[in-house]
Amino acid sequence: MASAETAEEVLELFGADFVRDPHPVLARLRAEAPVRLVATPNGLKTWLVTRYDDARALLTDPRLSKDMRVGYGLIPHNFADPAKQAAFGKERGTRKQFARELSTTMLDSDPPDHTRLRRLVGKAFTVRQVELLRPRIAELTGELLDALEGRDEADLMDALTFPVPFTVICWMLGVPPEDRTAFRRWSNLLTSGSGTDEVLDASQEMVEYLRTLIASKRRSPADDLLTALIQVRDGGDKLDETELMSMAFLLLVAGHETTVNMLNTGTLALLTNPDQRARLLADDGLWDQAIDEFLRIDAPLANATWRFTLEPIRLGDVLIPEGEFVTISLSAAGRDPERYPDPDRVDITRRTSAHLAFGHGVHHCLGAPLARLEGRIVLGELFRRFPRLRLATEFRDLTWRQSFNLRGLAALPVALS
Repeated sequence: MASAETAEEVLELFGADFVRDPHPVLARLRAEAPVRLVATPNGLKTWLVTRYDDARALLTDPRLSKDMRVGYGLIPHNFADPAKQAAFGKERGTRKQFARELSTTMLDSDPPDHTRLRRLVGKAFTVRQVELLRPRIAELTGELLDALEGRDEADLMDALTFPVPFTVICWMLGVPPEDRTAFRRWSNLLTSGSGTDEVLDASQEMVEYLRTLIASKRRSPADDLLTALIQVRDGGDKLDETELMSMAFLLLVAGHETTVNMLNTGTLALLTNPDQRARLLADDGLWDQAIDEFLRIDAPLANATWRFTLEPIRLGDVLIPEGEFVTISLSAAGRDPERYPDPDRVDITRRTSAHLAFGHGVHHCLGAPLARLEGRIVLGELFRRFPRLRLATEFRDLTWRQSFNLRGLAALPVALS
């Protein structure tokens, strides 16, 4: 383990084996090197933090910033791969850079900007609006489950766990049905964490799409969240055009990607832990606790989004220098044995309300109530309607999405009868 004054080799961590099952490696890092310099898939250096107490403290530490207007300027100095650093420098300022219009969000800002943006969005994205969606979510879930009746097998992701959260956020923001296939492709690319030309092109395509959609809502206001974001004001304050595009992008992506992952890993947890499944069937009142346990055991957002140091920060024996990126592993924090006894075991009666899967502090996930509601409805109905549900493949043969930030299955093949 490096001291404050020594350089540390950058660990190449995010390979195929890690994507398949990161938890053994994270457990080893948490025990032996809880603050470790690693390389992201796109070649950037970042300090990976794996202990719960460190993670929770850093999520509210004012010495860490999320203002990517500043953080963007740190990128050239924080490449682990010289070739990628050279390519970034060559392309900087060209269309081959990730669209800046998608980076002016609550996730990429600090107070007071963050406070202003969250306050404006909060006026349109309320708990009351979420609760009003309950009947529509239940109806959609029922229709999708009806379509599975009589089938022997299905990919549950295509049939249920993706369509529900994706359709709901499209309802909320007013994305027309005919645009949703393209949006799904862009979303998958933009959450991959890679810097390929295809991803960079997708970011530009998303900007043009959102610009057109916002213009359409201005001409023809509707009863949806995007129209509300266009119209919302706090005194004389409102979202400008770039903020609108960034906020729409954030809500569209964050509004379904992590919930899809939660629904899949929650299903998987119950399919591989029949004792916990039996408890839920016997006591319907345990579902809310079960949702929290699924979030803890496999955080759908594996790593909290970008932060960088405004000044040196010491964690134990490690001094993280000023101007470097820090990645807080929510996956590792959720399985810290210092916080959760027997952390690799699924226990739906466990008290996990202080898990970090939705973040902590001012950046706590605004969509947490919606995710919980969708989890409760979708998983509750799925296991009620299909009591013989089981995996249609071996656990080891399941495929996981290639993504730096997200932890999710690429498919979930199940036998229904």
